[in-house]
Amino acid sequence: MIQTTQLSKKYGSAAVLNINELEIPAGQSFGLVGNNGAGKTTYFNILLDLIRPTTGAIVNNDIQVNTSEDWKSFTGSFIDESFLIGYLTAEEYFEFVGDLRGMNKADVTAFIAEFNEFFNGEIIGKKKYLRDLSKGNQKKVGIVAAMMGSPKVVILDEPFANLDPTTQIRLKKIISQLTKNREVTVLISSHDLTHVTEVCERIVVLDKGNIVKDIVTSEETLQELESYFAV
Repeated sequence: MIQTTQLSKKYGSAAVLNINELEIPAGQSFGLVGNNGAGKTTYFNILLDLIRPTTGAIVNNDIQVNTSEDWKSFTGSFIDESFLIGYLTAEEYFEFVGDLRGMNKADVTAFIAEFNEFFNGEIIGKKKYLRDLSKGNQKKVGIVAAMMGSPKVVILDEPFANLDPTTQIRLKKIISQLTKNREVTVLISSHDLTHVTEVCERIVVLDKGNIVKDIVTSEETLQELESYFAV
């Protein structure tokens, strides 16, 4: 379970996040949506201890993220290309992440082979540095790396952006498979209401850092979200 309590983030007098309480049960597929500046990435950055909260805390499976690094062993994430190492090839990067996750070279090779369709022949064996890949292919590498080592928690910020329609469909299948047996908690932020509604069983809407909706996904959810953002 991920527990958020009395969480706020301010820059000077400007409050960008204010979440009094939020609980995300283990195994839930959780979506975070909102317009630009709503606080989605700020929340993920605090969850990953990339920035410190002004008040409050986030606890990831009984570990407060800004007081211990033990949560890192079971948490995978991809926020943007800054998570990558640009002077490595995809294979070198996967081996690097795999080593951090306790995987040997054979483990890494077998794991990566599961994503051949997702990579669509554009990444493995191309001898390209990550910095020379397209934004979409960089995202593919980052997303797959976030899933290495059997994490309990996977955090993906705007995973569908820069991906072509075929790859978006394949990614939705991958995410659904991750949460199928409720062994992995998946947190996704997205501007794409259709995709997030299809893959997340629960969606929270942020507006100016505040939770304004907390929805259990149903057949009416997409229409409810579209109506909210159309105002």
